[in-house]
Amino acid sequence: MRAALLLLLIGCFWESAWAHALPQVTRVSFAPRSDQSGYVIRIHTTDHVGAYQEPEWLDARRLQLVLYYTEPAPDLQHDPPQGPIRAYTIEPRNGHLVFQFELDEHVLAEVAAYRDRYSTDILIGLTIVQRDPPVAEADPLPQPAASESAPARTVALGSETPPTPRVADRWHLDTVVIDAGHGGKDPGAVANGVREKDITLAVALKLGEYLERLLGVRVVYTRKDDRFVGLRERGRIANEAGGKLFISLHCNALPGNRRVHGAETYFLGLHKTEAARRVMERENSVVRLEEDPSQYEHFTEQELILMTLAQSAYLRKSEKLAMLVQEQFAERVGRVNRGVKQAGFYVLWSASMPAILVELGFLTNPQEAAFLKSKEGQAYMASAIFRAVRTFKEHYERELAFPAAR
Repeated sequence: MRAALLLLLIGCFWESAWAHALPQVTRVSFAPRSDQSGYVIRIHTTDHVGAYQEPEWLDARRLQLVLYYTEPAPDLQHDPPQGPIRAYTIEPRNGHLVFQFELDEHVLAEVAAYRDRYSTDILIGLTIVQRDPPVAEADPLPQPAASESAPARTVALGSETPPTPRVADRWHLDTVVIDAGHGGKDPGAVANGVREKDITLAVALKLGEYLERLLGVRVVYTRKDDRFVGLRERGRIANEAGGKLFISLHCNALPGNRRVHGAETYFLGLHKTEAARRVMERENSVVRLEEDPSQYEHFTEQELILMTLAQSAYLRKSEKLAMLVQEQFAERVGRVNRGVKQAGFYVLWSASMPAILVELGFLTNPQEAAFLKSKEGQAYMASAIFRAVRTFKEHYERELAFPAAR
């Protein structure tokens, strides 16, 4: 019954999408980054684009981006390519718009796509890591230089016929973005003398320490102190950092019920229970504290259906990580396992990578609040999430190294 209802909703959405004007691309422009580290490709649009496929390397030089259910404007302006981009094409395909960019030779570049926070435009950030001189045929290809920022996509060019980078090299799980929920003027849930924003920050910093020290991955925080960060801004930080995982930490609350307790983990999707809806609405209500809450008006259920279809690969990985987190909470920390769930959390919408939202426990339960407030409890919860990420990383990279074994 649920499957039939979902198909009906999807069908209604496609009919609605075609009945109304699709977003149009009016211009493609290029500009150097303000820090002189690369270039930004700006895809100018007339309206919000519901979903896009993240940049994908077709070979060692060609980069592709797909905007779903988007069309070119009749007077589409093609600015001349700049920086490392030598040429590009725009091609409508089955109602979608496909962009392909060809990069210069002898360039090592990091790539990430994200939404512009001040408009409906889509941005592609190119960070130049290294420019290599031509290499004689008999010489070995130079090894890519180490970079402080982990690559979302990496292409090494050093000869007339450069080898195509291995998928495993480009997708090595090397950057994890940790999002401590709430902060600053937004305390989150408050109960039993405990503030959500304090617990999430403490667990985030402990988790980051474990990941860096024991797993050797780069950790990026959306906040490292008590400050307010908008929900879309958190996703932008993750995208610009080239994150491979996004973990948003929160604490639950159920006013009027001091007995309910346990941990649960969410990934993006349609909520299936009233309880999941309540959690989603509480976490999403943070937008009322932002300067421009209207920027979230297009985050509708129809848009969510489209996004889950377009980013199904990410969602499968998100669900896998969420399951691992819940297993660790139950087996290692002895927490009540409230399961893996889906809901349309705004903070997960803009992160173009596998993303989960963890509800560490209920602050309205006195025992659970005391546990989460304690240094020991925070270390246990951070350790459980660390173990889940470690297992996920092992499975993830094994699949890339041995795709036939999947």
